[in-house]
Amino acid sequence: MTGRRPASLLLALLVSGVLAACGGTPAGDARAAVPAASAPAGFPVTLDNCGVRTTYERPPRRAISMNQHATEVMLALGLEKSMIGTAYLDDKVLPEYQAAYGAIKVVAKEYPAYEALLAEEPDFVYGGFASTFDEKEGRGRDALRKAGIKTYLNVEECAEGPVTMELMDTEIRNVAKIFGVPGRADQLLTELHTTLSGVREKLAGVAPVKLFVYDSGDKTAFTAGGKGIGNEIITLAGAENVFADLDKVWGDVSFEQVAERAPDWIVIYDYGDRSAADKEEFLLSNPALRDVPAIKHKRFAVLPLSSVVLGVRAPGAVEALAGQLHADRFR
Repeated sequence: MTGRRPASLLLALLVSGVLAACGGTPAGDARAAVPAASAPAGFPVTLDNCGVRTTYERPPRRAISMNQHATEVMLALGLEKSMIGTAYLDDKVLPEYQAAYGAIKVVAKEYPAYEALLAEEPDFVYGGFASTFDEKEGRGRDALRKAGIKTYLNVEECAEGPVTMELMDTEIRNVAKIFGVPGRADQLLTELHTTLSGVREKLAGVAPVKLFVYDSGDKTAFTAGGKGIGNEIITLAGAENVFADLDKVWGDVSFEQVAERAPDWIVIYDYGDRSAADKEEFLLSNPALRDVPAIKHKRFAVLPLSSVVLGVRAPGAVEALAGQLHADRFR
């Protein structure tokens, strides 16, 4: 029997060898050898947004964007693969985002009902306007949180002071943090600020013109006040908003007040069923405005409404408006 090892000894050696190869972990503790799933780099991320504090353990995978500027911020950051739906556009998306947008489901032409929203099973909803999260319609942020859906609202909707391009930077960086792509925000903001720098150089030394914003209204004029990004766009485009002292993003004024402030230019916000040409004709025929310099000389500029909210279009709106007000600087 010498030269032969007992079967029990061979089995014991075999088992010990296997355990050694596994780092000595007993079979009953096999789960300890499998590392726990770790959070992606840069996570968790916690953001305070318009009174709501949210912690993201990982990037959303089933996002729905609502309103033009929210959708375009996501597309500009290359997040279309994380999006399962969009809703409520005021305009066509910018041409450079059209292909990506075309592959995403349109959940609703305007805002979806609460039940329809839940049926899509989103894990994140990004709203451009506060009306996205209308509590009366059941889409309040708290209601969505209870349904397991995280939310984010464009920061223009809760800004305490005047909205500037710095807040545009904040908006884009916040969304990029939520999705774990801060480097894309850096690249995008470099492009956007290059546009702004180009306008600033062309307008060096220019005298600002007095400008009135006409959004809508027949009996009164709905206009841009001093608190929104629209006012910043006007300033950077080489103009002075004649209602910058209106401590609101938007507000109603009388046509007599417009006449008193005698704007040199009128910029019409173009959207909806009433065309910019129709709005211009209405203003030209308004007797209260007949002595206004902008009316006398027919000085009108036009911007789409989708460009004058806090999003990636704002720098392009500065360039477009400046090119109309100070055409000699852009030839």
